[in-house]
Amino acid sequence: MVAMTPALIDSMRRISELLRAGSFASAHGQLEAIVAANPDFVEALRLLGGTKQALGDPAAAEALLRRALELDPNWTPTLATLGELLLGAGRASEAEPLLQRALAGSPPYPRAALPLARHYNDAGRPAEALAIAGPLCLAGRADAELATQHVTALAALGRQQEAVRVYRRILALTPDNPAAAHALAMALNMNGQHEEAGTIAHQVLTRGHRSAALYNTYARSLIAQGALERAEAVLRQCVALEPRLADAQSNLAQLVWLRSGDLTQATAELERALQRFDTDETLWAAKAAILQGGGDARGAYACLAPWAARAQAPPALLLRAGLAALEFDPGTALALAERALRVVPASAAARTLRAAAQLGVGEAGAALADCEALLARAPDDQYLIALQTTAWRLLGDERYARLCDYRHLVVPNQLEPPAPWQDLASFLADLSASLNRLHDPRGHALLFQSLRNGTETTQDLSRSADPAIRALFAAFAAPIRHYLEHIGHGDDPLRRRNEGRWRFNGSWSVRLHSAGFHANHTHPRGWISSACYIELPDCMSDERNDQGVLTFGEPGIAITPRLGAEYSMRPQVGMLVLFPSYFWHGTVPFRSIHARLTVAFDAVPEH
Repeated sequence: MVAMTPALIDSMRRISELLRAGSFASAHGQLEAIVAANPDFVEALRLLGGTKQALGDPAAAEALLRRALELDPNWTPTLATLGELLLGAGRASEAEPLLQRALAGSPPYPRAALPLARHYNDAGRPAEALAIAGPLCLAGRADAELATQHVTALAALGRQQEAVRVYRRILALTPDNPAAAHALAMALNMNGQHEEAGTIAHQVLTRGHRSAALYNTYARSLIAQGALERAEAVLRQCVALEPRLADAQSNLAQLVWLRSGDLTQATAELERALQRFDTDETLWAAKAAILQGGGDARGAYACLAPWAARAQAPPALLLRAGLAALEFDPGTALALAERALRVVPASAAARTLRAAAQLGVGEAGAALADCEALLARAPDDQYLIALQTTAWRLLGDERYARLCDYRHLVVPNQLEPPAPWQDLASFLADLSASLNRLHDPRGHALLFQSLRNGTETTQDLSRSADPAIRALFAAFAAPIRHYLEHIGHGDDPLRRRNEGRWRFNGSWSVRLHSAGFHANHTHPRGWISSACYIELPDCMSDERNDQGVLTFGEPGIAITPRLGAEYSMRPQVGMLVLFPSYFWHGTVPFRSIHARLTVAFDAVPEH
């Protein structure tokens, strides 16, 4: 038993302040001195282990934490810290029991709920995340981070509206509860009610409850409403409070890219954070993702290569590096995916990367086996279906022609003018004016999207209050209904979900300039996807060339041997094209002084 002298208590207090400030190196030296003088001081061992982890030495961290557990097997903070370390290393089977023991211990350690709930959500196990987070959140004993996992789990289970109702009720009972208000704002954002979410988040901030997470939630609502300048200002306040909040750093980088188109400017704030926290793996991964999203996949890989070269590299970093390598070196991507799977054999993300990389190196049979295993757990994942059909095509499997029957499943429709417009031309003129107001003429393409040389709106247009845009989405109902009747019913991934009911699941507008195009892609969370043509350059009506043509069948990843497009559709003003979300699709670049203006949406079954 360690004697807690006044001097030791004062030392531990100073160390706690250093840790809160992120001064890990200073805290490390002081903790080592305390542990040397007090080798059985369990809490000092725990903090030293956490500090070594933060400084990039997970093996030493684990050894110290296990030593602390030997001294006191029931000290719940140690159980939680070791469990979180093991989760970060991809050793979930070892981590879960430790975190569960910390939650159920005497006394219980509620902070163990956050890493465990986050792990369950990240692993696609939202029901288990809900079981962990729900009791604490409903009892009003959760902070905003745990409430985030609670709301995320409910949303993953299709229960967004329930999340809104739950936190409205909690907030009504405890109106001065900032965590409940923050959770309600998050739930509203997830339910598409961005204006109310922003109002609530702003109210909490103005009452003095300023946290980085709340600023980030407020910024998300502003981005969804198209208020990008305000969102950028809010995100700068956010990262000033917490530079290591990777989600906020990523959001800020994307907004800076939108107005500048410059990756150096976009990653400047991330670079400043990395100068202070150069061992923060999450920040390095965020920077790599921004670089890749901005078209520099090689730079993204180079950013992570030193981390990936480490024998004990975290699986998440191996995957991020693998996703970058997939664009230019599928063999390297395959090796990284294999390494990640050796650590986390059940990782769906690692297995998905492996399947894509196998297609890139010509191993279609192996890729198909991975796809089939993954689809057994996630049968509606449109990207996995696209990988599966690509493997079938390479293998000459007859199932490819049935699932990718482009002539039957790509269906053009000519829009009818909605009331009160008398003709399509006047409706499209008003619609063009409304849509063009949403596009920044000096803006750049969103990161992580398929468009090149153009702009894309950030609002969900299906919720727009603009009369012309609202009329457009009302006019989509009849063609979607006819499409569902056309495809019929069956046991394949498209038809087995057809119960005649549907809802929009995201909608946007794209304005492409000369040389603009869409890279080949799928819509992973869709079911039925679309392209509706509002304005087109004259060159697209010239049948002597293929400028601006919508193409189907060419994969958006490297494939060996290379596969080309198998079907195309020439756009026309006022045309709505509907097709399965798992179809690889893209467009041919065009040259014109006039822009190409479109609206698109995904639809999913309404249960």
